[in-house]
Amino acid sequence: MSSITEPTIMSTDVEEIISLFDLTPNPVPVSEEDREARLANPRFGTVFTDHMARISWRREEGWIHRRIEPYGPLQLDPATAVLHYGQEVFEGMKAYRHQDGSVWTFRPEENAARLARSAHRLALPALPIEDYVAACAALVRADLAWVPFAPDSSLYLRPFMFASEPFLGVRPAREVEFLVIASPAGAYFAGGVKPVSIWVDAEYHRAGPGGTGSAKCGGNYAASLLPQMKAAANGFDQVCFLDGGTKTYLEELGGMNVFLVMDDGAVHTPELTGSILEGVTRSSILQLARDRGHDVVERRIPLTELVDGLKSGRVAEVFACGTAAVVTPVGRLAGETFDAVVGNGQPGSLTMAIREELTDIQYGRTPDRHGWLRRLA
Repeated sequence: MSSITEPTIMSTDVEEIISLFDLTPNPVPVSEEDREARLANPRFGTVFTDHMARISWRREEGWIHRRIEPYGPLQLDPATAVLHYGQEVFEGMKAYRHQDGSVWTFRPEENAARLARSAHRLALPALPIEDYVAACAALVRADLAWVPFAPDSSLYLRPFMFASEPFLGVRPAREVEFLVIASPAGAYFAGGVKPVSIWVDAEYHRAGPGGTGSAKCGGNYAASLLPQMKAAANGFDQVCFLDGGTKTYLEELGGMNVFLVMDDGAVHTPELTGSILEGVTRSSILQLARDRGHDVVERRIPLTELVDGLKSGRVAEVFACGTAAVVTPVGRLAGETFDAVVGNGQPGSLTMAIREELTDIQYGRTPDRHGWLRRLA
């Protein structure tokens, strides 16, 4: 085995950890011709790079055996704990190719910290932030040719952790695996940014008080699939959930946080109550809005207030945000008892301005005044 080494482009601690990753090259990598064809037409989530990063955890030893190995199937015992009790958490990030060919990512320490919080809620061990960032960097360096050059494209990174111990007892697993896989992604809105339609579901809930809503775990997403199917059957693009306690307050979409822009320019978003995921894009938008001089309000937002605000014009814009789409304008919002157009049904001016500013930072087109970018290669 060889070891991955590159010039120092991150903190000394992270670079030292990167050097600990053993590299086992994929014996049958995708050919250059096939890779270029796949990058020309990226199929997000179905096409993956040649390698994956991996770190193992054992209760007696801690985090061990850092390596980059060929991408491929995992061999799991039928009794593997995650298959029975859902003890797993994950993250989502992107690696961005800048104009000079360098590759960067956006606020990885925040994703690492959130993974640790999610792991704590699911009784999994906390992976150190430096290990998390190092694993992402080591994988990107091994598969550097997979980072697209096309405008607004990226290499999506999926770090995840799961209980790998073969054991059917209901207790925290004593063996855990952490991996990072990567999939090239094209522009989310290939034909230009278009508003989406949202169905507000009053029957189903993504999470409840005291549950796992603030953790990024698969169960939350599984719970959103049936109502998402219901929304799609009604002709809507996404579903928005209400709180599980009173069924009256906005929470989030299946995989995105939600924002309102008021007619006075104030930016409102549901406060973090323990059942809402603390999005990295969400916190970045809050900062950018403050930078622009907008009042930023995190509070519980009643659905009735939103509906009345759309009718009166008090609510001027609605948008959602997340890693994949960054910022998505909402053009229509409906539920069992209402159906409202947001503004004139077109993307709002502040929505688009924040989207442009955030993506310009991520792709290195504008100065990163908050120090959010980390160079990977």
